[in-house]
Amino acid sequence: MNDHQYGVAIIGCGLIGQKRAKALQNTRLVACTDLDESKAARLADQFTGAVAIADCHGTINHPDVEIVIAAATNNALAEITLAAVRAGRHVLVEKPAARFSSELDEVIKEANMAGVYVRVGFNHRYHPAFQKARELMDQGKVGELMFIRGRYGHGGRIGYEKEWRADPRLSGGGELLDQGVHLIDLSRWFMSDFPYIAGSAHSYYWEMPVDDNGFLMLQTADHQTAFLQASCTEWKNLFSFEIYGKKAKLHIEGLGGSYGVERLSFYKMLPQMGPPETIIWEYPGGDTSWDLEFAEFLEDIRLQRAPSPGLQDAQAALKIVEKIYKESGYDHHS
Repeated sequence: MNDHQYGVAIIGCGLIGQKRAKALQNTRLVACTDLDESKAARLADQFTGAVAIADCHGTINHPDVEIVIAAATNNALAEITLAAVRAGRHVLVEKPAARFSSELDEVIKEANMAGVYVRVGFNHRYHPAFQKARELMDQGKVGELMFIRGRYGHGGRIGYEKEWRADPRLSGGGELLDQGVHLIDLSRWFMSDFPYIAGSAHSYYWEMPVDDNGFLMLQTADHQTAFLQASCTEWKNLFSFEIYGKKAKLHIEGLGGSYGVERLSFYKMLPQMGPPETIIWEYPGGDTSWDLEFAEFLEDIRLQRAPSPGLQDAQAALKIVEKIYKESGYDHHS
């Protein structure tokens, strides 16, 4: 049994970095870094032996660091990941892992050369409703998939248009890149690659140079379709993901908190058709996805197994977003 406790560094100590710190298990937090040094200091103070280091390269090269969690703004994610893999560190990088797909080319190449493991933090795969949905699908209870309908939205907050997500130099894009990549990743997880990509992105309400709504229609080579919308003009926070198979429908809704109780509904088609047989699972507890995802990453490292989702999954999602941005008149590369 491997009882080695890996040393972990967290770069980016905002809301997500703090969530990651709380989800650490069988490891020890060694170092923290943030552009706001007080945030790093506050987080380090919560863990015995952890230190705050002003420079991310100092953190990455700390002799006790073996795993780096990159939870910074989008513009820094690829750079941090690249530096970490070059230093021989394993990395859990938050979605979307970069602003643009091209930023990941060198990261993928260097990670392969270094023989380290990089997992991308698409934590929604680890929500219990999605884990159960995947189990039902893998058991053949849903049948061959036909289409997916997904919606994900929040309503922003006062000053939202002035936050870093509204600055394309920092974010790389708006809502389609922020929450939309979760919908894209989940759709790819249940289906496969999408060679056919259509959609649009636009800012209807927020006065900012990035989109506040993104609409997608994605198709696999076999014409399985994902119809998706990501929005930050959803005045009542919403998460809804419906998976339609030839035998049954799965509906995941809510993510806890302001999104409502997480719930999976399984609608099984009967031989005589008509009203389906229905089973509903509810998950009213706290969000365990962060814990499950990190545990899976530790297993990746222990088993020397390629993480899924990995950098190629992030790059595939980014390429979909970029195609829609280009067609919608958003050129954030410049």
